[in-house]
Amino acid sequence: MAHKLTTKGQVTVPLKVRRHLGIAPGDAVDFRIAADGSVQVVPASATSVATPSDRFGALHGRATVKLSTEEIMTLTRGPGAVPGDG
Repeated sequence: MAHKLTTKGQVTVPLKVRRHLGIAPGDAVDFRIAADGSVQVVPASATSVATPSDRFGALHGRATVKLSTEEIMTLTRGPGAVPGDG
């Protein structure tokens, strides 16, 4: 079951393997190098996805507070901020 690596370092994971691992588009996987030099591909756990080096991995969601443009500008630039100023 050989597959070519693209110039971007990507390879298509065959459907049979995706089903075996229980992964779907958008899921994360871990690559582990075993002591014998072989590489294992395993589904990533939720804790392994958000690592300290991935600053934004744990920051996702949707804003629930609706603010006007003026309120946002006041929060980010201070009172009296003028649109287009800065």
